[in-house]
Amino acid sequence: MVGEARDPESDTGPLDGLTVLDLSRVLVGPFCTMQLGDLGAEVIKVERPGAGDQTRTWVPPAFSEDDGDGEAGSDGEAGGDEEAGGDEDDGGDASAYYVSVNRNKRSIQLDLTTEAGRAVVRDLAREADVLVENFRVGKTEEWGLGYGDLVEENPGLVYCAISGYGEWGPDRDRPAYDIMMQARGGFMSFTGVEGGPPVRIGVALADVGAGMYATQAILAALLERELGDGRGQKIDVSLLDGQAAWTSYMATNYFASGEAPGRMGSKHPNIVPYRAFETADDYVVVACSSDRFWPPLCEALDRPDLLADERFETNEGRVRNRDELERELEETFAAMSTEEAVDRLDEYDVPASRVRDVSEVFADPQIEARGMLAEAEHPTAGTVRFPGSPMHFSRTPTTVRRHPPALGEHTESVLREYGYDDGDIDELRKRGAISEPQ
Repeated sequence: MVGEARDPESDTGPLDGLTVLDLSRVLVGPFCTMQLGDLGAEVIKVERPGAGDQTRTWVPPAFSEDDGDGEAGSDGEAGGDEEAGGDEDDGGDASAYYVSVNRNKRSIQLDLTTEAGRAVVRDLAREADVLVENFRVGKTEEWGLGYGDLVEENPGLVYCAISGYGEWGPDRDRPAYDIMMQARGGFMSFTGVEGGPPVRIGVALADVGAGMYATQAILAALLERELGDGRGQKIDVSLLDGQAAWTSYMATNYFASGEAPGRMGSKHPNIVPYRAFETADDYVVVACSSDRFWPPLCEALDRPDLLADERFETNEGRVRNRDELERELEETFAAMSTEEAVDRLDEYDVPASRVRDVSEVFADPQIEARGMLAEAEHPTAGTVRFPGSPMHFSRTPTTVRRHPPALGEHTESVLREYGYDDGDIDELRKRGAISEPQ
């Protein structure tokens, strides 16, 4: 089909030729730079000698030559660590958490607490298109690596600083973790079951959300640079801002009604029925997102009485009479198996699904057809698997070109590309700015 993105014309991404200098670590920054790498950019990840990104040691689980894949662990601080020291890397295994956000990058070890290490960053930044960092606010300026320090020699640089609270405001210097941001940004107030305790959304939504906003802002700045006078600019993205923005219709519902939304489980404040219903053996999710789905839903469930009830004729009526309607539907679904419920609703083209776990998601033929399960060969851990990129292009595809790198795997090769010779590299090693690959 003409216009499909299934068979791209080339094997290079839309950002091919751009260089990203990645000073970030843990999740929010690496998620941003991974997306840029998927889109074809050359990403150089700067890591602490002997330790690297904190998530390298977040095990178990880990990939290794002997065992398979697993699930990730805790979520880290945005703008937390300031120094380059840390625990030793644990060798050949690859942390599943690290693998999840560090494909399509090259790793170099630089000790940014040394002037020699910072001088190398300045050399790399002189030729970079983008720099991403998520240190505590003010730390890169203290090191002489702030936007004002680097833009003099590279006016085209797009510099993205990601932090918990942003570069101004009364809380700019406070530490920030994802769970704190989900609490402070309001998400935990309306996540979970009614009357239940606060619940954190399973994925680190604040980190991933801010990482997406950072990527979006970087792409916009690059476009403006190309359409404008060639100058880059400074970008400031915070986790708290991202959470506030993502409250979306929950916030505007409050602005309109004066009532703060509470916990509703899987229910929707503006649509009924739109939730998970318990069946005889599990759950079924129903999304009756418009009035056109209401008649076929009643037919599928053999409930003509509900269709004839004027209280439920429109979505507005169903919202106003939510409790009465949902009691009726709960009784109906409780007498059915999940398979029966989904089959009936599918037959009448009513949006519905059972609740799948992650193992089922990545066994889904649709997910497979879309290329959403990706893998790469790791030099010490064997085959590592991870979710693929959801961005599909008809001409310039996203690709997995590089495995998540071993710590410092590319230090010497990158330095040589930037004009460092054997003597220079030996001197950096003597001065403690770099170390041997792990």
